[in-house]
Amino acid sequence: MKKPISDIKRFQAFSTITLAVLSALTLLPIVLIAVASVTDEKTLAAGGYTFFPAKLSLDSYYYMVKQGPMILRSYGVTLLTTVCGTFTSVLVTAMLAYPLSRKDFRFRGALSFFVFFTMLFNGGVVASYIMWTRIFSIKNTLLALMVPNYLVTAFNVFLVRNYYTNSIPDAVVESAQIDGASEFTIFVRIMLPLAVPTVATISLFTGLIYWNDWINGLYYISDSKLYGVQNLLIRIMNNIQFLKVGSNAALLGVQAVELPGSSVRMAMAVVGILPIVVLFPFVQKYFVKGVVLGAVKG
Repeated sequence: MKKPISDIKRFQAFSTITLAVLSALTLLPIVLIAVASVTDEKTLAAGGYTFFPAKLSLDSYYYMVKQGPMILRSYGVTLLTTVCGTFTSVLVTAMLAYPLSRKDFRFRGALSFFVFFTMLFNGGVVASYIMWTRIFSIKNTLLALMVPNYLVTAFNVFLVRNYYTNSIPDAVVESAQIDGASEFTIFVRIMLPLAVPTVATISLFTGLIYWNDWINGLYYISDSKLYGVQNLLIRIMNNIQFLKVGSNAALLGVQAVELPGSSVRMAMAVVGILPIVVLFPFVQKYFVKGVVLGAVKG
């Protein structure tokens, strides 16, 4: 028995309103961060965080502008790391997922277990640090920001493998093999073009990870010229905290009370997330489609 049309419309209206409210609630923290970043430091200290501050100030952004050359350099490092790291990670992930999706691959089970095993166990921070710095000698290089921890993740591998398995018929691959196509040709000319939604999805995941990463910079980077955005912002915040201590400020001849503190944190958050907020709407449709198709097992 079909439901009355009026009931369906009411349900659709209720669902739309509910999703709209939930979406608005997810945006409130971002709005609060943006408002706090332009709130006067004394007002922020006295009244706390609010959507309607009594006094506005751009002191936090003025302070950030004074750090302009360093911030621009760090943006360049982060952008280069994000682009190169994401491209390499997505390529390696897609290539690794391809044999895992082939039922005729002899070592499919063993390789799947090897990939899955990395989701459960790892060597730990100390062992990883020794391996990357003493054996591979990548400390204070751009590779240190791209390779450790993020180059290949098991979650992305299985996401792409599921997409290959569920969304690309075996007949397509078999037809290409009959026509004499090599495995590399099948992967480049058939699998990758058909897997654009899930490739865009893992690209967004990986790009977000690289953009927001500060762990690798903390562990493997001591050269300030190689600081990414996140590491530089942390360094600036530590410098402010240092100068806000009266004895340290007196030694350097700086008026510590004039330095913004909490508002700078919010300004740093705005600077860090702004590129991602701008980029996400352009890849949203691929993101949703890739997650749905890659996660459902047919």
